Amino acid sequence: MNLRDLRYLVALADHKHFGRAAEASFVSQPTLSTQIRKLEEELGVALVERAPRKVMLTPAGRDIADRARRIVAEVEQMREAARRSRDPEAGTVRLGLFPTLGPYLLPHVVPRIRAQFPKLELLLVEEKSDVILSRLREGKLDAGLLALPVHDDQLHVQFLFEEPFLLAVPETHHLAKRKQLALADLADERLLLLEDGHCLRDQALDVCQLAGAGEMRDFQATSLETLRQMVAANVGVTLLPTLAVKPPVARSMDIHLIPFRDTNPSRRIAMVWRKSSAMGAFLERLAQVFCTLPPELFTPTSELAPPPPAKRPEAKGKRA
Repeated sequence: MNLRDLRYLVALADHKHFGRAAEASFVSQPTLSTQIRKLEEELGVALVERAPRKVMLTPAGRDIADRARRIVAEVEQMREAARRSRDPEAGTVRLGLFPTLGPYLLPHVVPRIRAQFPKLELLLVEEKSDVILSRLREGKLDAGLLALPVHDDQLHVQFLFEEPFLLAVPETHHLAKRKQLALADLADERLLLLEDGHCLRDQALDVCQLAGAGEMRDFQATSLETLRQMVAANVGVTLLPTLAVKPPVARSMDIHLIPFRDTNPSRRIAMVWRKSSAMGAFLERLAQVFCTLPPELFTPTSELAPPPPAKRPEAKGKRA
């Protein structure tokens, strides 16, 4: 048994297809299939159920693949530890971010990371929170940015910042002229929300429950930008995170953004990594870069949609 064959088994468990697993492993399909058969012979147990168009792991195969994944991850950690010992600021960090945070945070923080760690290769992976957690546990990511709370005794959680929400309403809405809101002002409102699987949906539902508001059930958005456009089109109202309305995000001409004056609804963002990670000390330093972001980035302000430009008076003159 060798590490290469364990990698092949992990690839097969991930892709459920010999051809795609071979492609991901940079070998031919016959080579991968042969090595999987040799691994089965060595272990004395079938690892794979082979069907014409489908590949499934046997119960023993799933268990051994999980163990192989941990072994492969530990070997990568050993190599990373060796690289870090030679140059603590070099190497690669695979960082996961969820879609309603990444596009709005990265323009502010990536230049700071580049300036502080110029030799660092930062690989960014955008996925929903449950996928980030799964990949962290499997060793496919080194760290992730997640909204608290995170419940996992195997993970280290480093708080970074708190990001308030604003209410986004169309300019014709009855709350559009308000400079601030109380949470109770949302009572009986129906909010546009994201589809299942987005942590922002769960956070918004918590706010709705506190305020006595509900969800507009005949529509669920796939992205924050879709929500923004639906508000601009006068379909309804929604909650937006503060970073999602800060430059360089373009100002929406048809939306009024209103902060809350009491019990500010917000989300708390943390960097999370495995307690067993060989790069824990460096990840602590990387997390501190996020903590140096200016406070005004997380300060919500009331923004009225600008009035339409005034018509210029027609020039009076004699006809030629």
